[in-house]
Amino acid sequence: MTAISGLRGTGQFTSDFRPTNYRELFTLLEPNGTAPLQALLSMAGSEATDDPKYNHFRDELPDRKLTVDGAVASTSTGSITVDAADDEAFVVPGTILINVDTGEVMRATSASASQVITVARNIGGTTHQIADGANIIIGGHADSEGGTSPTAVSFDPTTDFNYTQIFKTAVQVSGTLQNTYLRTGDKEQEQLTKALKMHMADIERSMFFGKRHEENGSTAQPTRYTGGLTNSITNVTDGASYGANANVITEKEFDRLLIEDIFAYGSTEKVAFCGARVISNLMEVGKNRWQPTQIDNAYGVSLSRYTTYAGDLLVYMHPMFRQVPNMDKEMIILDMNEIKYRYMQGRDTQLIRDIQTPDFDGVKHMYMSECGLEMTQAKVHHRIKGWNAVT
Repeated sequence: MTAISGLRGTGQFTSDFRPTNYRELFTLLEPNGTAPLQALLSMAGSEATDDPKYNHFRDELPDRKLTVDGAVASTSTGSITVDAADDEAFVVPGTILINVDTGEVMRATSASASQVITVARNIGGTTHQIADGANIIIGGHADSEGGTSPTAVSFDPTTDFNYTQIFKTAVQVSGTLQNTYLRTGDKEQEQLTKALKMHMADIERSMFFGKRHEENGSTAQPTRYTGGLTNSITNVTDGASYGANANVITEKEFDRLLIEDIFAYGSTEKVAFCGARVISNLMEVGKNRWQPTQIDNAYGVSLSRYTTYAGDLLVYMHPMFRQVPNMDKEMIILDMNEIKYRYMQGRDTQLIRDIQTPDFDGVKHMYMSECGLEMTQAKVHHRIKGWNAVT
């Protein structure tokens, strides 16, 4: 014990006596939501699977177009060689073929064989030649009066697949810590809250960046990885090579992208997850041209609608794109009708409590999810990367 004379002030007390004023519960900095894609998927639809590998069929109407391989200078030559393509099989006797470069109309007189099509040329009295690389489309069918039925032609869907991935996030607290008073509150509950947010962020990142793969597939304990959007979307526009200037997409070029590519297939309303740089580019493009409208709780997430002649973009600045290098210059455009959240039956996200060993002095809990992403069609989605600036 030490005697102290005179006035006592707050500066004379150490932290043992004066703990100072803390907020009893600290604030967790979270960048505007952890997993907006999963929020959208939860509203758009999810489906259980009873196998870790889930398959689906993809079907679409064929383009039924051909490319000429070798110029045909004569206006009467009836044999045309085309590039190898599956669409060649749709040419049967009676098929109308149109050279879209010249307007010439032809009629197939026999089925195609070995990339050679036999036709009646210049129907209607025209006199056209055929250039190498000319574009030929199937323009219908014409048969004579009293004719017989044409050769049947059909096409089958293709298949694609993905895997569920097992995600685990553990929380472990000692028995002593469980019973210790802390200024920040219950440490076990705090760790459970943080772990859930990290767990959902892990799933979100895998659904964007994951690569489909099965490791040790023939063993009793294979490891599976779900394929993510950046590795599954086939329509990719790279700003480094798309426009006249590297990494610059002009307003006219972006308009062309919207009309010719982004809204060429699927819904006329799509969701665009964007990085911060892309958002600033969109704001520049939208000045005096588009009218962005705020939509509250569309698909469970607040979005901005950009209405264009091609379709509506529901835009969201993804917080994760701030954390991942180069994603600030990316735009992932999704048709929500063609993607699903798939989870292993009975193994959707759940908290499994008290998984500690019997001799452990404390508790251990674990969040676990076995889930993956399913993309039922690929052409309806689009990815723009390397969009640094707009002019």
